[in-house]
Amino acid sequence: MKRRLQKKYIILILGYSVALLLIPYVLDYRSKSSHIKDGYQQQKCPDLESTIALWSSTRTGNSTEVEDYGNRSQSRTHIYLHATWRTGSSFLGELFNQHPDVFYLYEPMWNMWQALYPGDAGSLQGAVRDMMNSLFRCDFSVLKLYAGSSNISTSFIFGWKTNKVICSEPLCKAYKKHEIGLVQGDVCSKCQPRDIKELEKECKKYPVMVIKDVRVLDLAVLVPLMRDPAINLQIIQLFRDPRAVHNSRLKSKLALVKESIQVLRSKKQSDKYKRLLVPSNRVHRADNYVSSAMELICDNWLSDMLLVMNAPPWVRRNYMHLKYEDLVLRPVDELQRLYRFANLTLSKNMEKFVMNMTHGQGYSSDKPFLISSRDAKEAIYAWRERLNVEQVNQVEAYCSEVMRRLDYRKRNMDNT
Repeated sequence: MKRRLQKKYIILILGYSVALLLIPYVLDYRSKSSHIKDGYQQQKCPDLESTIALWSSTRTGNSTEVEDYGNRSQSRTHIYLHATWRTGSSFLGELFNQHPDVFYLYEPMWNMWQALYPGDAGSLQGAVRDMMNSLFRCDFSVLKLYAGSSNISTSFIFGWKTNKVICSEPLCKAYKKHEIGLVQGDVCSKCQPRDIKELEKECKKYPVMVIKDVRVLDLAVLVPLMRDPAINLQIIQLFRDPRAVHNSRLKSKLALVKESIQVLRSKKQSDKYKRLLVPSNRVHRADNYVSSAMELICDNWLSDMLLVMNAPPWVRRNYMHLKYEDLVLRPVDELQRLYRFANLTLSKNMEKFVMNMTHGQGYSSDKPFLISSRDAKEAIYAWRERLNVEQVNQVEAYCSEVMRRLDYRKRNMDNT
């Protein structure tokens, strides 16, 4: 009897395990089948070759059109901070959040990704671009599609507890927009929620609007917004040493595992990436997912570099890239460059702010997503102490071309 019961329990456990493994694939199949059944196929965003072809056709087409993209007058500046997880994008965004002429939106696409999980990152790119299109026009009603409610207030969106616009007059009396300094969440949380229509009205007053997010996988997705004369989108792309990114991702792996899976699933049909979704070591599955996504990140970075390299002049005029290391080691110089690109003036108070933020004590924090004053050099080189030889070699292997183009030396070549 005992043996029979043991066999039954073993069979039940095996059956349950197989069911758990099959659920994601069944969901994928049903989703695809329903799209095909309804005569609808998910539209794919343009790849590198098709986008480069678009550049070529623009060059050979109407020359006046090409000139117009670079020279048309724009009463309002729209900027997207193009980055990936753990590159220092929150710090970069904060430099715009502090400026009194900037309407700053922090991670507006987060709710979409949560609402559409487990949708893969690739299939969400069109929706990400459409949402951005609405936001740049100060139309925030699009958020209702993913919030689960039609009643959205300021105490819900755009990193509201640290958002200078939401926490300052006239929406709240906690802060004054022209006063430079980090917004404290416990202070801002006391502000009364305001209707989203009031925020839209405030949005239209600002000469510069900046969106920071990490959910655009490749630059080609944003080409239509760059071509749209009503938006005339400008891009600031942030890079960071892949080894430092990998170290930071591992440090905050539990917060990143879901989105790492979404990124990996966007490439699940490719033989190159199939192995990444089946970790060999199930005990450290979170580590494997977060580490594996780093390979796709480097591929996307390389694709962006090639895209810009083959783009016409008007695109390159509306694009700039910077390295996190340069930003924190030469903060005032890089901030001048950023603000010049964004048509913003740099005050002495902002110079003091960026210096204080990069000359703090230490690097470690119990809250890795918290913006705080850090020791810049420790932040840059922390990976040397925390990654083992195998981890460093792995990142250097699949990010070698990106590292070469960005002038990050491999460890065995680095004499510093």
